[in-house]
Amino acid sequence: MLPQVQIRAHTAGGRASRGCLFSSCCEVTEGQTSGGQFDQQCRAGRNCVTEAAEMSETAETRGPVTRRRRTTSTKQTKRQDAGEKAPPCSAKEKTPDKVQKHASNNGNVEKEMGKSAQQQQQLTNSPKKQRSAVEDINDRLRCHNLQESLLSSASGYSNYRGILNWCVVMLVLSNARLFLENIIKYGILVDPIQVVSLFLKDPYSWPAACLIIVSNVFILAALYTERRLAVGTISETTGLILHLFNLTSLLIFPSASILTVTSITPVGGVLSLGTYTVLFLKLFSYMDSNKWCREIRHAKAKRMTRSYSCPIVAQSNGSAINTNVSYPGNLTHRDMYYFIFAPTLCYQLNFPRSPRIRKRFLIRRLFEMLFLMQLLVGLIQQWMVPSVQNSMKPFQEMDFSRMVERLLKLAVPNHLIWLIFFYWFFHSSLNFVAELLQFGDREFYRDWWNSETVTYFWANWNIPVHKWCLRHFYKPMLRKGVNKFLAQTAVFLASAFFHEYLVSVPLKMFRLWAFMGMMAQVPLAWFVSRFLNGNYGNAAVWISLIIGQPIAVLMYVHDYYVIHYGSTT
Repeated sequence: MLPQVQIRAHTAGGRASRGCLFSSCCEVTEGQTSGGQFDQQCRAGRNCVTEAAEMSETAETRGPVTRRRRTTSTKQTKRQDAGEKAPPCSAKEKTPDKVQKHASNNGNVEKEMGKSAQQQQQLTNSPKKQRSAVEDINDRLRCHNLQESLLSSASGYSNYRGILNWCVVMLVLSNARLFLENIIKYGILVDPIQVVSLFLKDPYSWPAACLIIVSNVFILAALYTERRLAVGTISETTGLILHLFNLTSLLIFPSASILTVTSITPVGGVLSLGTYTVLFLKLFSYMDSNKWCREIRHAKAKRMTRSYSCPIVAQSNGSAINTNVSYPGNLTHRDMYYFIFAPTLCYQLNFPRSPRIRKRFLIRRLFEMLFLMQLLVGLIQQWMVPSVQNSMKPFQEMDFSRMVERLLKLAVPNHLIWLIFFYWFFHSSLNFVAELLQFGDREFYRDWWNSETVTYFWANWNIPVHKWCLRHFYKPMLRKGVNKFLAQTAVFLASAFFHEYLVSVPLKMFRLWAFMGMMAQVPLAWFVSRFLNGNYGNAAVWISLIIGQPIAVLMYVHDYYVIHYGSTT
């Protein structure tokens, strides 16, 4: 009888009664309820089946199910899907007692299911708690591991930032003590008015400035020689002779003027000779670069049209870029003087250009230039001059122990002044000029402070000079078959000559200390690269900077004071 009733209910559309049978009345699993509860739920299930059979018979007599009955059944299924309790099977025939019995049975089932779920979670979590307890006990028992001390090389530890800060603090404190001792001993020696006397002996005579202005003659001579070579008016041999004569005059004329004119001060002589030395290197590069352009033109056998040098094309965003310049369109006054003032020694037809001038960057560099210049003058007047004056007597008496003590005492302030000068010139000044001219290549130095060899230091602390030596001196010698070591020695020899030239001529005395100091870099570079590596090589480079070359400069200054002021002290 039960299967037939279920089939009739299925065919007659009694979905509500079937849902009641299988969702609320007969959803009882074994092990979840007790025996009495199970019998009560089975009786409730039989009553629901009987009620469903009666409803199906009345549905057959009435005919098809109406649209309203279908909507009600769909609402019931939606409620069941949403997790709500199903309504009673028949609202008319079921009594309130039956409804309460069904609700109590469903609540008991849900409580039993919740208890069983909690028991399962406790069973699964108990191994984790046991493991954590075991690990906690093991951590209490174990307090030692296999490891090296931090200062051992095998530990691999490399974060010594705190020690570096400690070194900086100790350096500041020691120098502060020396500075305080200097002020207590000598008082305030800084005199800005005295700085003017370093440049001028006579306010109405400016020989160094006049010497720098005359340098335009050599610049124009190089430009017009290149123009004649570009159009073929003179031969390559004649042009080479004219260039060599112009370059030789750049070195002889200013040195002869400084040695003969007594009104030129040593500081003015250094500035004028430095300007002429830079012009010598620039014009040599200008001669070589244009020669290479002519060789390319002859090799390609093409006629190149003359173009303007550095024409500017306005862009939509307000910036300006330079179109490429081809030889001989670069042989103009504008192109020549841009190269003369640009912070580089190597000439090329088209320099990299920055899109705009950054005003804030320019103001910062200008402030650094002014502040550091005043700091340099103050340190020289307050620290260097008294030390040099006190060191004259040991040098006159040739007391070796006191000479070493004085040189070491002078090496520290000299090195500090050299570091400040490096930042002032290579960072502040060159970046200021480059920003004004929108010169794009700002690599004026590299990380020379990390140098582990002497050659790495000389190749990275002054990039403009290094590029010039590499492009116009070192590589041409290698292309001609010269040995690499001989080429490096020749580069150091040329550098030694210019160092001696810039020191001896303004001081008007020749001691060859700078020349010998530079040539001593060759065996030192060989020794450091062969026997010292890593931090030891870096320490050797720093020692050579602090004690080596600055001592040669100090010896020149000392000899100058002995010659000119020795009788008055």
